[in-house]
Amino acid sequence: MRDVAAAPTRSRVLPRNDPRQYDDLAGEWWRPDGAFAMLHWLAEARAALVPPAERPGALLVDLGCGAGLLAPHLAGKGYRHVGVDLTRSALAQAAAHGVTPVNGDVTAVPLADGCADVVAAGEVLEHVPDWRRALAEACRLLRPGGLLVLDTLNDTVLSRVVAVHVGERLPTVPRGIHDPRLFVDARALVAEAARHGVALRLRGVRPEVRGLLGWLFRRVRGASGAAPAGRAPRIVPTRSTAVLYQGWGVRKG
Repeated sequence: MRDVAAAPTRSRVLPRNDPRQYDDLAGEWWRPDGAFAMLHWLAEARAALVPPAERPGALLVDLGCGAGLLAPHLAGKGYRHVGVDLTRSALAQAAAHGVTPVNGDVTAVPLADGCADVVAAGEVLEHVPDWRRALAEACRLLRPGGLLVLDTLNDTVLSRVVAVHVGERLPTVPRGIHDPRLFVDARALVAEAARHGVALRLRGVRPEVRGLLGWLFRRVRGASGAAPAGRAPRIVPTRSTAVLYQGWGVRKG
């Protein structure tokens, strides 16, 4: 296994949304101001939607868990945290943070029907060639009364501009990390979840402006030799779901 703490390899050019990028960037996962900084902010916001476990042994299945960034924000909530991901280098880091790793595809998860009290699908649906299959798997894993929480990028012109044309020019954001053809239409997502017995509620989210500007300023200073410091931006609700949105809903049973 490669050294997951090694500096990211940036020499090869890969197609957009190629999973091999996550091996090349394996050393970036737990750097607060690294390539996956925004995933840390989103993980905290996603965890805020997860209530404390209602029963001993409650299971949370984290689809597309990466290196387990959700884990610190679930501490003390009482869940056994199982993470599913294709990237072995990321799963090795997730395991080091208390996540039970499962190497697998989120469109064909090797776990039993109805096993999960909570399924989290954070920043993964927009990376899957068939997001409907991934959503069907998320709903299949939920027990009746179980909670689905997710966040993803909407299939809009504004989202493509913000996430790709602007976002990939920000400091540390990996080039080509998204394929905008895979972005997930919010109305289609709600309709598809309803077919599987989950009534999803949606809200738009974004980084707080003041915090984001402060973070960008620190990143620019860091590039000039000053060490980045200060509070990370919080993810806050916004009225529009046109770019980034959260969803949550309970499976009927």
